[in-house]
This record gives sequence, structure tokens and C-alpha cells, in this order.
Amino acid sequence: MDAPMHPLLDGFRRQAQAGLDSAFWHYVSRGCGYGVSVGEAESSWASYRLLPRTLRNVATVDTRMRLFGDFATPIGVAPTAFHRLAHAEGEIATATGAARVGSPFVLSSRSTTRLEDVAAAVAGPWWFQVYVTLERAVTEGMVRRAVAAGASALALTVDTPYVGHRNIPGSGRPMDLCDDLALVNMAEHLTAAQRDDPWAFIDQDPSIGLDTIGWLRQISGLPVIVKGVLRPDDARAFVDAGAAAVWVSSHGGRQLDRAITPARALPGIVAAVGDSVPVVVDGGVRTGFDALTALGLGASAVFVGRPAVWALAADGAAGVEALLTELTEELRHVMGLAGVVDLADLRGAGLVDGG
Repeated sequence: MDAPMHPLLDGFRRQAQAGLDSAFWHYVSRGCGYGVSVGEAESSWASYRLLPRTLRNVATVDTRMRLFGDFATPIGVAPTAFHRLAHAEGEIATATGAARVGSPFVLSSRSTTRLEDVAAAVAGPWWFQVYVTLERAVTEGMVRRAVAAGASALALTVDTPYVGHRNIPGSGRPMDLCDDLALVNMAEHLTAAQRDDPWAFIDQDPSIGLDTIGWLRQISGLPVIVKGVLRPDDARAFVDAGAAAVWVSSHGGRQLDRAITPARALPGIVAAVGDSVPVVVDGGVRTGFDALTALGLGASAVFVGRPAVWALAADGAAGVEALLTELTEELRHVMGLAGVVDLADLRGAGLVDGG
């Protein structure tokens, strides 16, 4: 089954492909291994079927969400790297577009704009994505800066002990295109000697364990969301170790090819954590129907990664704003058709059949 996609989003994708440097386009669009997980992530949402309720008063449908901040919509922007390779205004444009809609925005550790400058552009809460680097001082310094700049939560990415190999020609890392940009938030936390070979110090530390959650809570005072969860037993362990939320994600199919899709992993993880913490999800979400399905399966919020980059490349902040507005409006419309009036009503409605 081909994955459905909102027409506006499809247009943004085509514009991005035509306008971006080919190396960066391949980096954004392709996955790891042989690309199995990328396609399955999109199509697996459409394999579920909905069980709409009827004779409900749906004259008003409310998409507002409270999750480490107040938002107008549960559809947010996942952390993705190197936005200034997509648009001259980079992460500032992405954050601005999300803020105009009232969407959650998560700033990547691999941002190509100083995090303080991005924070200044966000008229509302935002989250900061964390990699624990080989040089721990880099992570600690960036986290403390994010706290000072107003981040309301940290999203600890745990599915990247090493960068997944990409065996498809032309799908490598774009570091050679943007070394200076890639280091914009990290270089000040390296010594002069370390800057001679920075990637030996800022790549992810593959030795981290459960104690990392508590360490981040201790140095930041912020709730820690653990991102990259596909197993129920992992999710439960992260909650027991102090995670404030778990984020179901396969890293956009960019880490372990043939891993289970987020759409399939989500129900088991929701069941494993129960009501103890919220669960959020990304991976292949392309329509309001996908968002409805994820929320109906128990997610508290839904994030898009590649679509935000496509929209940014096509039309900057206005593109990101248009994307999130359209997806939210479609979500609101299908919520009404499904007989639910707000997100709490949706999650308790039993709307989704197992497919």
C-alpha cells in the first residue's frame, strides 16, 4: 500500500527535492540499511481502521494540549538537524512557524543556529533534544544553556549509540557540507585541542545507561523525555528510572533498518506504561488521519520530522506554519467525523481497530 500524504505536504516535498542540494536531499529523505523501515513507517498508520462514534455533539472540536507547556495542537515538530542547509533562516524559521500555530517544537542538538537565538524566536514553550556526547562536558554545557534559554523539557535520544550505516548510494552524512554550521552550538564547549578533531568528541557516547536519565534531571531540573523507544520493557524501565515521558520513534528509519514501525510499537508501549507518564510518537505521520490514529492508540502528541524540513525548504517559516495548520485542521475535521470533541475524549473512545 502506498502511504497517503496530504496534498500540501506532497507539494512541499516536491519543491524541496527540486530546490535542495542533492547531497542534503538524500541525507534527509533516505534511511539506514536498505530503506525498508522508511517506507513501512509511512504505510503502517494506514493499516489501522477507525471505529467512529455517532450522535455525539461535535459542534466544537478542541485540539489544545498540555504537555510540558500549553499548546494549541498535539502535532509538533520533531528534532531534525542542519536546518540552515534547507533555508537561510534555519531553525529560527522552523521555530517561528511552529510558534505561530501553537505547535510543540523540539530543537535538535545538531541545530545550525545558536540555541539562544532560536529560543528568542519562540513565543511559547519549547523542548531541547539531547545526545550524550563522548565529551560529556559538551552535553552538560548545552543542557545548561538550554535551561537558561527557557526550554521546558529535554528529549534524550537513546537509539543512536552509533550512526546507522546507509547502504543506499548518496545517502551519507552531510558533515563535509557544513562542519562550521554543525558545530555552532558545540564548539564553545570543546578545548582548543579538541576543535582540531571535533567529531571525535561530539559523536554519541555508546556506553550510556539508565543512570543518564537521572543525571540529566539533576543538572537541568527539567522533565526528561526518553526518545527512541520501540520496546514495552524498555519503556517501563525508563519510567522506573525517572523518565517523565517516553517517545516512540525509529529515528525516521535512520538507525536500525527493519525495526518495528512506531505505529506498530505504540499500543504495546502505551499498555506497558499505563497512566504513569505520557507517550508521544513520531515516524511516518503524513496526514491528520495518521495523527488521529496515533492519538486514538494512546499517544498524547504526534511529531513530524521530514515534513517540517520539506516545508521549511519550500517556504521558510510560512511553509512550516502552513504545514502544521493544515495537518491540525485535518485532525480537527476527522476528530469531529469520529465523534470526539477533544484529546481526552479521543484517547478514551476506542476509535482504532487493530488492523
